[in-house]
Amino acid sequence: MIDMAQSEMAFALGAVREAARLAQRIQAGMAMRGLTKSDLSPATVADYAIQALVARRLEESLPGAVLVAEESSEELRTAEGAPVLALVTEFLDKAFPGTNADRACGWIDRGAAAPAKRFWTLDPIDGTKGYLRSGQYAIALAIIDAGQVELGVLGCPNLGDHCAPDLLGPGSLLAARRGEGAWATALNPDDEPFRPLRVSDRPEIYDARMLRSVESAHTDVDKIEEIARALELESEPVRIDSQAKYAMLAAGQAEFLLRLLSPSQLGYKEKIWDQAAGSILLEEAGGRITDLDGKPLEFNQGRQLENNRGICATHGPIHDLVLQAIAQAGA
Repeated sequence: MIDMAQSEMAFALGAVREAARLAQRIQAGMAMRGLTKSDLSPATVADYAIQALVARRLEESLPGAVLVAEESSEELRTAEGAPVLALVTEFLDKAFPGTNADRACGWIDRGAAAPAKRFWTLDPIDGTKGYLRSGQYAIALAIIDAGQVELGVLGCPNLGDHCAPDLLGPGSLLAARRGEGAWATALNPDDEPFRPLRVSDRPEIYDARMLRSVESAHTDVDKIEEIARALELESEPVRIDSQAKYAMLAAGQAEFLLRLLSPSQLGYKEKIWDQAAGSILLEEAGGRITDLDGKPLEFNQGRQLENNRGICATHGPIHDLVLQAIAQAGA
């Protein structure tokens, strides 16, 4: 079993648990204002506040650690962003009395560091649109060392027992370390024991359950349906947001997921924080993850997976069959 008290793991578990509770408080307080960033993706008060929170906690607990994260304070410093920044500062002040806007922005911008040999990567709210619709989302924190994910933690407030969707449940906190397995416990309360995670044991492709994004703009819907027909799947795809999909795969709630390139974004490259924590959880639970061409994910190319194209993640036995179907569909 993983030593949950080891300094880096203890930090990651504590930071993600605190971040998940902050996300829930912001949601409960209806402080759901946000911005549309320059790349047209949304960012909420929770995205910014959680990145600042984790950056500040990292600075306190592991001085000198490098953080590569999704958000920047650039939009917050504009007139349009001022109301969002005011709310971010208000929530942070409850954790760190005396917080002002400049301090909040400074903590957020700690995530702008260049990837080092060993560094942390954070997606403060993975699945922002899911968060906005009160669906699935995840706080994703990982360590990458020499291009390999070594540790990953996911906080999934809307996954319940055995990582099944449950909007009123205790939430799930998942952790993995390279070579030491994948484990899960409840987000609330914080004294539940960790239990091991293991992928599904369904061996047949027709029996496989596929996970796919809720947002049609994130994938190629027509190709997804073509692949499902080619594999003769008997169940309809389950639509779910964020790296919560990896949690479900690792816990045996499904057998595979695909992240195909949208026809409108064929040059899109995955961001490292969108895949790092989820990928190690799946692998340590016994699953397999590659890009759409069957290549391992390369986390040594900066802030993006520059040498990879899309994602194919499975519980293992069907992986090559799914890759064949992807190739035959020209996806």
